[in-house]
Amino acid sequence: LRVGGFPVAIPVLLAPMTVRLRERHRRLAVSVQELGVPECFDLLFEGEVDLAVVEATPHNPPMSDPRYDQRPLLDDPFDLVVPADHPLAGRDRVDLADAAHEDWIAPFPDSPCLTHVMSACGGAGFTPSVVHQAREWDVTAHLVAHRLGVALIPRMARLTPQLPITRLRCEGNPHRKLLTCTRTGAHERPAIAAALRELRELAPAAVT
Repeated sequence: LRVGGFPVAIPVLLAPMTVRLRERHRRLAVSVQELGVPECFDLLFEGEVDLAVVEATPHNPPMSDPRYDQRPLLDDPFDLVVPADHPLAGRDRVDLADAAHEDWIAPFPDSPCLTHVMSACGGAGFTPSVVHQAREWDVTAHLVAHRLGVALIPRMARLTPQLPITRLRCEGNPHRKLLTCTRTGAHERPAIAAALRELRELAPAAVT
């Protein structure tokens, strides 16, 4: 079973899935590849990958594309991440409008998550002042820890422990959607069906 996924999905979904499959199906060999979302679709089409976990983006093939079977897996909420001593840090939930005056750390323009960040801030009535940019969520978190700005970070992103930061849930629940994807008809193959079952079981804990 050859599985692909974008970086955030591997630690919390694909690696635990692989461990479970090895324990429950000892004759099944599983291979995991870290791939960008476009690569996942390319390699699925070419038959080089059997199953992928991808982020839904406007650039993906449409859900109706007959080549693929794309199915919702989970919604990954974005949390507002602030320094631990920030005035907002004591709240249980925050309105993004309360961070409108802050310096922001955002993904690069080629990241689909930048669209989510700008859309969430726009929905709260402001355009964020982006001062710093980063590709990795952990890099973003370190910039926040150094009080260089605030950021929206997906809850599924695992960050360096004990950073002096606070993750706050947001009003309006900004989120991104994650999908499983196989070639059309392949989801019924025993190995792929077993992997999909494990992913569905793991999904709720990935965003708690």
